[in-house]
Amino acid sequence: MSVQDLLPEQSPTEPDREHQTIDIAEDGALLEALSTETARRIVAVLEESPKPASEIAAETDTSLQNVGYHLDRLEDVGLVEVAGKRYSSKAKKMDVYVPTSTSLVVQLDNQPSS
Repeated sequence: MSVQDLLPEQSPTEPDREHQTIDIAEDGALLEALSTETARRIVAVLEESPKPASEIAAETDTSLQNVGYHLDRLEDVGLVEVAGKRYSSKAKKMDVYVPTSTSLVVQLDNQPSS
């Protein structure tokens, strides 16, 4: 029996996800957070299923520190969120991340879309 079997797991909750419309003139921080290939790969990996940073790092073939940096930026602009907790094999509590939207729509002008 492993340590993981003994520790409780807080299953990720599925957020209400729908498309999000962003204004190109007003949401520069959000667009900047997505400006790197690594950030876009992280969002794509999370779209498959909720994951802790260590699994994201393995799937994107980048360092845990780099993933942590991008997750912080993506969380700050509201593109990902912590949806639960999981324990590692060494009994370390890890946040499990999910994307907050199913799609992003970039609005080029400030007129409401129909």
